[in-house]
Amino acid sequence: METIKNRYDFIFLFDCENGNPNGDPDAGNAPRIDPEDMHGLVSDVAIKRRIRNYVLMAHQNNSPYSIFVEESTNLNWPIFISHMATEGGYQENTKGQKKKVEDAKSWMCKNFYDVRTFGAVMSTGANAGQVRGPVQFSFARSIDPILPMDISVTRMSVTDDIDKEYIKKLVEKYKSVDDVGKLIEEKKTWESEKDADKLRTMGRKQLIPYGLYVGKGFVSAHLASQSGFAKDDLKLFFRALQGMYDHDRSASKGFMSFRKLIVFKHVGTDTDPVQKESQAKLGCAPAHKLLDTSDADCPVKISRVDSSKPPRNFSDYKVEIDKTKLPQGVEMIIDSADV
Repeated sequence: METIKNRYDFIFLFDCENGNPNGDPDAGNAPRIDPEDMHGLVSDVAIKRRIRNYVLMAHQNNSPYSIFVEESTNLNWPIFISHMATEGGYQENTKGQKKKVEDAKSWMCKNFYDVRTFGAVMSTGANAGQVRGPVQFSFARSIDPILPMDISVTRMSVTDDIDKEYIKKLVEKYKSVDDVGKLIEEKKTWESEKDADKLRTMGRKQLIPYGLYVGKGFVSAHLASQSGFAKDDLKLFFRALQGMYDHDRSASKGFMSFRKLIVFKHVGTDTDPVQKESQAKLGCAPAHKLLDTSDADCPVKISRVDSSKPPRNFSDYKVEIDKTKLPQGVEMIIDSADV
């Protein structure tokens, strides 16, 4: 399949209402923030995880859309399989065997969507080299400062260990599968004899009332030619980006919604086909001219409708798009995966 021939830059907007868009494990899972200005952050790793999950659901982990970085797995397994699936089989020492490593790398790119999209370091275990992915993100950042909240909640049950001696007695008393009904009655009796307050506890929940985040991404045609990233892969990527939060619901995340996608496609301006193809691949404008919404020349502007009150909904913002500010040789595609 032919790889993409154009460079792309893109802006995407998503928001979080009464939830934690990306917890920081170094801060007790509090929402990530820039401590200097209190703007919210969402890591590129968190966004890539959700895209991987979408592709996993959409294609059931079948090649060529398998996912290398799955949850709870050992990455050395697929690397080992890549050696077994290529000429020469598994070799413990690949030092000086460049062709073997390249063959394994090519097999990984061909079979794993996230390897040819985001890249991967595969030099652990059996060596399959490294791939620089054509699709990359920066950290997403909230338009305005966010308000991290630490809320107490009542947990109506506990997870304390049951007395080990008591467990031993139950194991001896109810040995048959047919005794499960009696065991359930024993559990009810045990609970009825306890103080109800001892079977409840307090918990905590980290959230923000609202935050609108701006993410920025980049697609390199040059790196796509190395990993085999094709047009269909790009379309799937943008579909996954737009749909990732609809398949990642949880109470801790609150109400997260993908709001807008603006893609800048570099197509070139030269009348000479060879030069135009080169321009499309390398780009016709620097990324900051397209993605820095604070820049006067940026075609995209995001502003508050009423700055006198805190934002609590996407409707509290205004997104303005001025196509007259597009640099020559750049096309704009809005809210579509048809690139």
